[in-house]
Amino acid sequence: MKNKRLITILTSVVILLMIPLIAMQFTNEVDWSAFDFAILGILLFATGLLCEFVMRKVKSIQNRLIICGFILFALFLVIAELAVGIFGSPFAGF
Repeated sequence: MKNKRLITILTSVVILLMIPLIAMQFTNEVDWSAFDFAILGILLFATGLLCEFVMRKVKSIQNRLIICGFILFALFLVIAELAVGIFGSPFAGF
């Protein structure tokens, strides 16, 4: 089945987005809007697709791991900047 990894990516994104959704039911500390969920969903899905592209195109397992590691590191930096503004960009705390 060719789309097995795509389905896995979509399922993973949905599961990860359910964590803050469930947390919002139990505490006021997590206060996300629909915009927050949409942005994180787009970021996670794009990251998953980018890693999938790397897995298909890069032959060396070591190079795959390095490139996907950089992609994940960039995702974490973007999420941290959007959440708390570690770099002080105009997007900080959006």
